Amino acid sequence: MFENKSKEEATKEILESVREYYTQFMQKPAYRDGDRIAYAGRVFNEKEMMNLVDSSLDFWLTSGRYTEQFEKNLGEYLGTPFVSFVNSGSSANLLAFMALTSPLLEERQVQRGDEVITVACGFPTTVTPILQYGAVPVFVDVTIPQYNIDVSQLEEAYSPKTKAVMLAHTLGNPFDLKAVTAFCRKHSLWLIEDNCDALGSEYTLDGKTYKTGTVGDIGTGSFYPPHHITTGEGGAVYTRNPLLHKIIRSMRDWGRDCVCPSGKDNLCGHRFDRQYGTLPSGYDHKYTYSHFGYNLKATDMQAAVGCAQLEKFPSFVERRKCNWKRIYDGLQCVQDKLILPEPVEDSSPSWFGFCITCRDGVGRNELVKKIEAQNIQTRALFAGNLTRHPCFDQIRGTGAYRVAGELAVTDRIMRDTFWVGVYPGMTDTMLDRMIKIIRAVL
Repeated sequence: MFENKSKEEATKEILESVREYYTQFMQKPAYRDGDRIAYAGRVFNEKEMMNLVDSSLDFWLTSGRYTEQFEKNLGEYLGTPFVSFVNSGSSANLLAFMALTSPLLEERQVQRGDEVITVACGFPTTVTPILQYGAVPVFVDVTIPQYNIDVSQLEEAYSPKTKAVMLAHTLGNPFDLKAVTAFCRKHSLWLIEDNCDALGSEYTLDGKTYKTGTVGDIGTGSFYPPHHITTGEGGAVYTRNPLLHKIIRSMRDWGRDCVCPSGKDNLCGHRFDRQYGTLPSGYDHKYTYSHFGYNLKATDMQAAVGCAQLEKFPSFVERRKCNWKRIYDGLQCVQDKLILPEPVEDSSPSWFGFCITCRDGVGRNELVKKIEAQNIQTRALFAGNLTRHPCFDQIRGTGAYRVAGELAVTDRIMRDTFWVGVYPGMTDTMLDRMIKIIRAVL
């Protein structure tokens, strides 16, 4: 098939075949009334598949040229200098938190027993790294209809042991960054923004507009298929702080002290002539470890998909905003039965979903069952109240975590709240059917 052809010619021929394959077999059929409407889905074309195959032909497999390009392009989009691609959003959260435990941070190092302010209304892997390390999450209530931290309770949550704040921007709606950053500055606290559900959201602070995830000390992202872009599995950690970036890269890459990328050795020229710790002088820097780290790298094939997704991403954000607005307008007539979501002041959300809370007298479970029976997918607001889940059974009442005040609104969200999707693959016809069904079952 490739006789008398160069590698470049053969690659071009393969990729053109991939393009034809996508056109012939992979394009989704048009939506028909009554078809399942998922809350999220992959939006891609031949470009992602061609990138994926192009990467596979290198057979490098681990991080390589596409990873470098993806990190560069994502950093340029976010306006932040340091991006590290990892294998999931949950790993990104693990890496972001564990970076704060590095001894390189000296007196600001998070130690076991130190406290981290967060919320129980969210996804568990925002909180899991705190507990697994032995720090103490301090749970604060949230607000309806923003579904983010109630900033009026921050001071009550603070104690002399508080070292950091770690919060997610819920379903793309930024939390009150003005209040939270002021609180962190006042008490010299680290701020981690879990941006996994909010890529593309913006917040205006002190007259300047930032992408969420870049205001605090560290931001995290997820590229799991339902998210704003996808690499299959995948995530990212980003920061403006060179020292934090150094720690993040070390912990991502086994905890090693060396900064040479995979497959490259001795870029600094000092691989065998330095003294580290109590190791023998000249010990191989490639195998010198400054942290207890992990291997959280993603593959170059995943990054190849991400590069193509980023090219489309601005249009994804605009479509999410339009879809959210269409649902919001369509449900105005049922506000006596449902509480509709609201963006946080000074924000421009890149919505992940449309969150709805049932008013008194409207049973969430019965409503959701009826909506699902009409082939419309719904989701609870993640854990609802994480502290009520079985994973807390063995630590409940032990001092492993603390609740500041009461979690009354969090409990209400657990009982009365659900959400539907706004992903860019949804058409106006699909959105209008969702609106029609929700109104009808009410």
